[in-house]
Amino acid sequence: MSVRFELHEKVVYPGHGVAKINRIVEKTISGKVTILYELKFINKEMTILVPINSLDVNGIRALSSHDNIENVFRLLAQPCPKRAQQQVTSNWKHRNKAYQGKLKENNLQATAEIYRDLKSIEKNKELSFCEKNLLVQAEMLLAQEIAHVQKIGEEKAIEHLRSFFGASVAHGLVYKAV
Repeated sequence: MSVRFELHEKVVYPGHGVAKINRIVEKTISGKVTILYELKFINKEMTILVPINSLDVNGIRALSSHDNIENVFRLLAQPCPKRAQQQVTSNWKHRNKAYQGKLKENNLQATAEIYRDLKSIEKNKELSFCEKNLLVQAEMLLAQEIAHVQKIGEEKAIEHLRSFFGASVAHGLVYKAV
């Protein structure tokens, strides 16, 4: 059974970030009446319709709690585990597949692990173009949710995330908060 959300509530869509439930729409699809949420993304000009009865399948979830955000900060404050440091020499394709799987989970903790691992790898070697993109995506997803939960600006959330890894390292791509 899918979780139901309220009109104008903010939710998190896997890989795309925070969206607001803009409208509840009723459409007839294949002769059957379907109720859909119209999700308007906060930081991009994108709106999608998602059937209410398939929210779980699509991985849509509520914003994290303050406790979950604090758990993310605790995770980022810990040294990277040995397995992530050993991944530096492993094949990027295998790491990327694992990271993409974690992003699809739409779990803030898993996204924070990707971010921490890539920041750790970045200290030891230059990231590939794909790794840089993934790092930027993970940072953007974390910053968006942290900003909305803690009611701070995304720039401040990004600064806080980067503070766990020393001086803010420019990683070739810049995420610009809107």
